[in-house]
Amino acid sequence: MSGIIFLSLFLIVMIAVGFWGMRRTKTLGDFFLGGRSLGPWVSAIAYGTSYFSAVIFIGFAGAQGWQFGFNALWIALGNALIGAGAAWLVLAKRTRRQTQNLEAMTMPEYLQERYGAKHLKACAASIIFFFLLPYSASVFKGLGHLFEAVFHIPYDIALLIMIGFTGVYLILGGYFAIAVTDCIQGSIMFFGAIVMIVVLTREGGGLSAMLIKVTENYNSHVPPAQQPSVLTVLSLVFMTSFGTWGLPQMTQKFYAIKNEHIIPRATVVTTVFALVIGVTAYLTGAYAHAFFDLTTVPKASSGAINYDSIVPALLTGHLPEVLLSLILLLVLSASMSTLSSLVLVSSSAVAIDLAPEGQNSKTGKDHSVALMRVLSAVFVIISYFISRFQISFIVTLMSLSWGAVSGAFAAAYLYGLYWKRATKAGAYSGLFSGLIIEITLFFILGPSNSPLAASIAIIVPFIVVPIVSLCTRPPRITIIKKAFEGVLP
Repeated sequence: MSGIIFLSLFLIVMIAVGFWGMRRTKTLGDFFLGGRSLGPWVSAIAYGTSYFSAVIFIGFAGAQGWQFGFNALWIALGNALIGAGAAWLVLAKRTRRQTQNLEAMTMPEYLQERYGAKHLKACAASIIFFFLLPYSASVFKGLGHLFEAVFHIPYDIALLIMIGFTGVYLILGGYFAIAVTDCIQGSIMFFGAIVMIVVLTREGGGLSAMLIKVTENYNSHVPPAQQPSVLTVLSLVFMTSFGTWGLPQMTQKFYAIKNEHIIPRATVVTTVFALVIGVTAYLTGAYAHAFFDLTTVPKASSGAINYDSIVPALLTGHLPEVLLSLILLLVLSASMSTLSSLVLVSSSAVAIDLAPEGQNSKTGKDHSVALMRVLSAVFVIISYFISRFQISFIVTLMSLSWGAVSGAFAAAYLYGLYWKRATKAGAYSGLFSGLIIEITLFFILGPSNSPLAASIAIIVPFIVVPIVSLCTRPPRITIIKKAFEGVLP
């Protein structure tokens, strides 16, 4: 009963924020970037909540916590220091300055303007559409299953509820509504995660007892021959940490900040937030070794361990109802924030990057805002059908999404920010080499080695872009002057 009450209050607040955001949304810049007016706390928490979704609390925490034990905490550390803190220090200032100089609101628009490449925007937008939309559907799917297990609501109905409410506040208020609700959701995530790990630690007999239990049981549950190699751990840390540097839904947060002076504070807030969320999530997964053995750990009908069910089973079995309801809101908050960012970026790929010039982001007219709202609704509906029917081809795109998108964009984006000699040909070569390598290695190495495939796909373009750039004609001086105006050498 408490869960229904908490959920109802939460959803009412989300809708109220959506209506509030609608009153502040007049132009396409307002809808997509909140008018570039967001302060340090809102910007930092918006970044953090978009970083983490139900995937980390349910799938990643269960799988990596069980398979890696306490080594999974290296992922949390990498996410906080590299994926959050270093990303703000290295990317935020130059991204804010250059996107404003170039009047760009999206990753494809930035790449086109920075490199003077007429067709680069369409190529980049197509990659976002084909890979981020299925990824958003996978988050909806995980959330629907969680609601089905906790509230005993049929999966189809749970899916409709989540998609409906996410769509309402996103379509009404745009990025401003997303950012404000992120603050609310982030607070729930932060304090809920801390309470969750404190209660589980107490249930297990205290921190010292849990450290001993997990260490001893891990070696018996996962024999040394089956424990992940150092390369596996490092590739997963790299993919989930450095990989975020090339994801449009993450870099968009830098476009929207009020000014460059907020970056130091936002860096600290984001790093602390990511560290707490990451550590508590993966520590919960590792704690499963203290509460389950090989006979009681959740298993699928085939007899294999069901990693997606480990954390839900752990929480439902050891947390009181009120706290379990709070944790459900924690997972819901993480997922809705990620989902809204993904849908916003996916719809922008059509409304801003692929629309005719008359409906381009630079017009700022109301019909452009209407187009974004309509497309956001369309993408939410498409996400529902993908989540509902799970077409095999779409499932493959979900698995490829992180490495494909980051592999395609990271090198061209980072070199564009820092290296004036990076050329149009270099950007094209980086985009296509990362995408092709990710798809090729994914099918050669298999899904189990997808972190390694993604890591290679991200790294190789950083070699390809400078080689091709040095062998091709330098970019036009006018482009460089405009992009780097006000940017320190």
